[in-house]
Order: sequence, then C-alpha cells, then structure tokens
Amino acid sequence: MDTVGGTILVAVILAAIVAAIIYKLVKDKKQGKSSCGGSCGCCPNSSRCHRS
Repeated sequence: MDTVGGTILVAVILAAIVAAIIYKLVKDKKQGKSSCGGSCGCCPNSSRCHRS
C-alpha cells in the first residue's frame, strides 16, 4: 500500500505543477505577453500572431 500512496502523491504534485504552468501561460496570454523571439521569417505561426 505504500507504493500506491507514493504514486498518488507524485501524480498530485505533477498535476499541480502542470496546472500552475497552464495558469501562467493563460495569464500571460491575456496580458499580451508572448514568448515570441521576433524572427517571423522562419516562424510557422507568423500568420496567426501578426494578422493584418
């Protein structure tokens, strides 16, 4: 039973970390922050982030 408890604990910790990362990404997106490096010539998503 100790193995199951440890597995559940690790799963809960990993889920909390993933949730925190997703929360931060959504929050940054709403504030207009981006991880864009500015090199749009080679970016496959340039048409999505720089719509005219």
